[in-house]
Amino acid sequence: MNGHPHAFLALFLGVAIAFPLLLLGVARLWVVFFQPAKPGVLKNSTYECGLAPSGDSWIQFKAHYYLYAILFLIFDVEVLFLLPFAVAFTGLPFGALFAMLLFILLLAEGLVWAWQRGYLEWK
Repeated sequence: MNGHPHAFLALFLGVAIAFPLLLLGVARLWVVFFQPAKPGVLKNSTYECGLAPSGDSWIQFKAHYYLYAILFLIFDVEVLFLLPFAVAFTGLPFGALFAMLLFILLLAEGLVWAWQRGYLEWK
């Protein structure tokens, strides 16, 4: 049974489209029949850890704290790339040493940049 060479791709595409749509349809039917909507004032209100909502939900955050956290994550995760290099240091060629020195230089450059901009000072 030799069919068209692209028949398998067409079948695969059909299954790839039909399977998620079938699951979404089943989920929609489940919600309609087994979980009817019961909106109410309490159900539609903003949840604040069991406390009654008070004030405006729009408050101003200082982006400085988020930037400090992002810088920490960047340098923390990037330093983890040093561990495999340190483990295999003696068996690596000179090119790997040069690449790691360049990597450390870029990390140091990012640290100096953040320091000069004042992002590392906790206010």
